[in-house]
Amino acid sequence: MQMQPRGFTLLAFALIFALALASVASAQPKTVGYPGLGIEPGTPGGPLTLALPDAPPRFFYYGEISQPSQLLSQQMFDSLVEYDLETYDLIPALARDWDISEDGTVFTFYLREGVTWHDGEPLTADDVVFTYEQIITNPEARAGDAAQFTFTVEGEPRQVTFEALDELTVRMTLPAPSPTFLLQQRFFIMPKHKLLPYSVEGGAEPADINDAWPTSVAPSEVVGTGPFRLSAYVPGQLVRLDRNENYWKVDDAGTPLPYVERLEYLIVPGTEAQTAQFLAGNLDQLNITGVQFPDFKSRELAGAGFSVIESPALFGSPPHLAFNFSAADPVLAELFSQAEFRRAMEYAVDRWRVIDDVYNGLAELPGTPTAPVNAAFYEDTTDLFNMYDLEAAAAALDALGLIDTSGNGVRNITPGRDLEFTLTYGSDSAVFTDIATIIQNDFAQVGVKVNLQGIMATQLLGTGMAGDFEAIIVALGNQPDPELRKPIWQPGGALYYWHRATHPETPGDPPNFDAMFDWERRIFEIFEQGSVEMDAEVRAANYREWQRLNAEYAPVIMIAKPGNVAAVYDHVGNFVYSLGVIPGYNPVPFYYRR
Repeated sequence: MQMQPRGFTLLAFALIFALALASVASAQPKTVGYPGLGIEPGTPGGPLTLALPDAPPRFFYYGEISQPSQLLSQQMFDSLVEYDLETYDLIPALARDWDISEDGTVFTFYLREGVTWHDGEPLTADDVVFTYEQIITNPEARAGDAAQFTFTVEGEPRQVTFEALDELTVRMTLPAPSPTFLLQQRFFIMPKHKLLPYSVEGGAEPADINDAWPTSVAPSEVVGTGPFRLSAYVPGQLVRLDRNENYWKVDDAGTPLPYVERLEYLIVPGTEAQTAQFLAGNLDQLNITGVQFPDFKSRELAGAGFSVIESPALFGSPPHLAFNFSAADPVLAELFSQAEFRRAMEYAVDRWRVIDDVYNGLAELPGTPTAPVNAAFYEDTTDLFNMYDLEAAAAALDALGLIDTSGNGVRNITPGRDLEFTLTYGSDSAVFTDIATIIQNDFAQVGVKVNLQGIMATQLLGTGMAGDFEAIIVALGNQPDPELRKPIWQPGGALYYWHRATHPETPGDPPNFDAMFDWERRIFEIFEQGSVEMDAEVRAANYREWQRLNAEYAPVIMIAKPGNVAAVYDHVGNFVYSLGVIPGYNPVPFYYRR
């Protein structure tokens, strides 16, 4: 998702990944070191205390789209490949190596020998095939990703096949070449011996996979291959993860990792409460925003014992404003579906005020929606933005016939009915609260009445996907390749929440093309081609066309692209802030304990 402004929305809190852990004698250890990032050998020992924005609904990653579950899963599970955090190149993880056929359709992964699950059972190719066949490509898995493994060939959908050639070899055969298939193999691998009863292979219904590992489960049942294992859960209070002593990574000196003995996640909803816990010394690290930067920086300079870290953001989540094309109110749905209306309202979104006042300048104009620093794909579409101009907004609304005929200062959407709707936002996020308030005030100046509805920031994406909103502020992350955000930005995709009428009637079926506008159909085609086009220049040109279509038709109004800002206490060594979004898809922050 992997999904928000830093530290506030679904998928936006920093993920603490303790890069490399212990190897057992029979394992093939992987040496991990990042001297180019200033990482120095550390000393094992000690706990690390972090914040969770909400209680996890369950401990099964694929059973719920949930930020808390995602943050915890980052620590407990591994994928076949991962990013080198210094270069962003793909490097081996659970797969020690791989081969790709000359025609680009057959990928063979060779698993690392000696890797074990937290309960001591060996990782095998059967676990990998089970994870892909029974979970990831299961259209009923709430956080699965079946669409990534469906190719349209000669107009027909075709599926990737998965085979275990022996205990440590997995073959995946594609219906057509894919330029980004290897990038997609950062899915968490799950234990077949624990999850078989919840699967179709084990005799269950497809949707039963979502019932795995509720929070009442015994911690010993939740096993991964990752650096930490679940050891305790106190409902509504904390989640404790203990060091996996048999992990398969070591540092440059051969020291088993992670250095941290225990991760404790305190369940602390809301920006203010998390800030208070950090300043009291109860949290070791906290993602902050530009709003908080001046206060935290002044405390740092006054000797508070922590540092404030800034870095530019390739990943991270720019917030956007979305109108519900399929709103329950048919009059609003018809209005919101008009690009002319969305473009009119874009004039009333003061991006520079958000950048200056909300982020204290630690943000920039966003892409639509590719990150500006992503030179490979970014198209500068700011020339197509309707920048803040209330007079232009008013004129555009007048041209649509949305006039105040009752004299109460609010335009009428129909005779006798005010142009009024509800804007949903994350009330526990200072960033979302400030953005929502700015939008409400500016919309009022052009005769549009906005009623604010605050919910927990962790519930925003779920609310959007359920269609239970009229307008909403959500943030979804950037990625190095647009293909990795296909479920969000391709019409009909699982996370294309603002126009739910484009979704297939039944999971796994083709999208509803009849509901798509012409520009949406073109975007759909761009993403379909992007999945199989091997010419990098053609792919880049197509995705640049997609960005211009987004800017022209404003399916959502992109607001700002924040940078990375974090505060970390001095007793935590080697802190590097590299924010990811969807676990298994992005680089993540990591700690070496001094």
